[in-house]
Amino acid sequence: MARRRISAEDLELWRRVTAKAERMHPADRAEHPKPPAAKPKIKSVPQTPAVDHRFEPFRLGQTSLGGGLRHDLKPALADRLAGQPVKMDHKAFTRMKRGKLSPEARIDLHGMRLDRAHPSLTRFILSSHASGRRLVLVITGKGKRAKDDGPIPTPRGVLKHNVPQWLTMPPLSQVVLQVTPAHISHGGEGAYYVYLRRSR
Repeated sequence: MARRRISAEDLELWRRVTAKAERMHPADRAEHPKPPAAKPKIKSVPQTPAVDHRFEPFRLGQTSLGGGLRHDLKPALADRLAGQPVKMDHKAFTRMKRGKLSPEARIDLHGMRLDRAHPSLTRFILSSHASGRRLVLVITGKGKRAKDDGPIPTPRGVLKHNVPQWLTMPPLSQVVLQVTPAHISHGGEGAYYVYLRRSR
């Protein structure tokens, strides 16, 4: 269907009708619309050079130190004892380390369980101090090498590792002056020289 053209008479009629027409709801008469607010000017931000976020190629084990590291959490017992300051006479200490001083008494804890060895050691040290002895020998044995299956190695010789600790704890710490591994002639790694304070 062809679109009909509007004639000049129709337009004139439409203008007359709209001029006499009244709004049904005059309260809703819209005000003149406000012109749209001007768009804010966008400040140009200086562009930073693009950062390359690619990672360096990673090779498994590149930061490892190499070599089979031990997982010991503390230094070896011999190193700890050697690092202790000398509290006794240096000349006597040197002679004792060389095996030139003879122990005045000895106790053999070798083969004992911890619950029996600790009170025996305490009794021996305190009675030796009360008797006025200065140098005693504590034999612990080197200990059996246990099967090491875990990630944290267990030290060899339970008594060998516990005796130095017991000697630094009360009541023995009050009478013990120096602890050091014995000379090979007195048992070597399986024994300790214990130098006692003078009894008062």
